[in-house]
Amino acid sequence: MNVVVLSDTHAPRRWKSCPPLVADRLRGADAILHAGDVCVPSVLEELAVFAPVHVVKGNNDGPDVVAPETLEVTLDGLRVGMIHDSGPAQGRLGRMRRLFPDAGLVVFGHSHIPLDESGEGLRIFNPGSPTDRRRQPYGTIGMLTIERGVLTEARIVRVT
Repeated sequence: MNVVVLSDTHAPRRWKSCPPLVADRLRGADAILHAGDVCVPSVLEELAVFAPVHVVKGNNDGPDVVAPETLEVTLDGLRVGMIHDSGPAQGRLGRMRRLFPDAGLVVFGHSHIPLDESGEGLRIFNPGSPTDRRRQPYGTIGMLTIERGVLTEARIVRVT
């Protein structure tokens, strides 16, 4: 299963429409995870053209973005937890393990800083932002490959 992970698209200020390099990666996706700060629901409608979208609410999402604060989904047998803000770096793995005790992977956003880290029996993954790179050298998204309950590949992909 091919999964594209996005966060912090910040439309319409940063995301006017799906950037071409992001659209290239979305083609062929089996699922899309958006870790919040969509800002306007039209982004979710745009993404849903490519694949089913799972989303959590970010701190910049208004009431018109209908999404839970946290979400757990099972993708090809892998339990995935989602949250926008995972809190400070110190203690993050333990905090995410307690919040999502059955997850093998937790996807989050908020910082706009890509991260792929493992520990405490858990992998945590922040795709960064494709449109608001802040202090990062370029915009990024995440690409996951899941096979029969196992995350076989996780990559941070440059899209700007």
